[in-house]
Amino acid sequence: MLPTLSPLIVVFGIMITGFIVQKARLLPEGSDNVLNQYVYYIAFPAIMMIVLAETPIEAITNWGFIGGYSLAMAVIYLITGLFSLWMQPKDKPLAAIRALNTTFGNTSFIGIPLMMMLFPGNQLALAAAALASLLSVTVFAIVLAQLALFQGQTDSALKTVFFALIQNPIILGSLAGVALSAAHIELYRPIADIIRQFGMTSSPCALFAIGMVLCKANQGSRNAAGNQSRIVELTMLNLSKLLLQPLLAYLLLSTLGISGALLQMGVLLAALPTAASVYLLAHRFNVGATSSAQTISLGIVISFVTIPLLHHWLLSGGENLF
Repeated sequence: MLPTLSPLIVVFGIMITGFIVQKARLLPEGSDNVLNQYVYYIAFPAIMMIVLAETPIEAITNWGFIGGYSLAMAVIYLITGLFSLWMQPKDKPLAAIRALNTTFGNTSFIGIPLMMMLFPGNQLALAAAALASLLSVTVFAIVLAQLALFQGQTDSALKTVFFALIQNPIILGSLAGVALSAAHIELYRPIADIIRQFGMTSSPCALFAIGMVLCKANQGSRNAAGNQSRIVELTMLNLSKLLLQPLLAYLLLSTLGISGALLQMGVLLAALPTAASVYLLAHRFNVGATSSAQTISLGIVISFVTIPLLHHWLLSGGENLF
């Protein structure tokens, strides 16, 4: 378990630093937005592009990995959404946000640095994180379209999803990387190094920004009532995200022929806590923002236990759960 715990301490240590800096107001107001914009528009597209461009196209088009990971997300999404509608039949927006909380893991901001530290020098680890991020962004776009449709902000969910994807810089950077890989084009070394340097800033900046965002999110929700139903909700959402999704991913990936290090990568990526972007979306549409912020914060704490345990289980051959 220690090999996993060490990089987790590094990852969450940077997030805690961002949290403390925001709490102490050491940086100007809105610094978290500037960092998020930089990561979203420059750093992450750069790392996705260079990673995928330098990965053989055969590794990128690993349909067993793509299928298994996608199915695990889809099943958990449907289970959570349907259960939420069963409990509150008239609240479709809330069901969509709850389902996203149990599906959209932080495969970019946390997943990429974690994979780099757990599998040093393994290009496949970064490619796996990039693929998981692409699939997660697609789910995010679908939920965005659902919320816009439910609240009357669009009359075509399909068109909203399409434009959300083609206007997403992470998607565009990824497509550029896939195209370069498929065409077997090697970038001019200085150009590749410039892109790589921008990409390498993505992890610390992103993690620091997450800490700042969570600080603001929890400041806004600290006065919310912590009743029994909220505790049950947070527990169920995090159990689905941190345990059920990775275990289902293990079953599906194994069934589709994925094994070894790639299987470990897929399960650990599926086990990551909910991304802070879910809170931002919930806040934008004023749907479940408080519970999303609390789910993310609690999930980060719980993942200190669940991720090392899952990694230990994987290294032992997955013969028994813990």
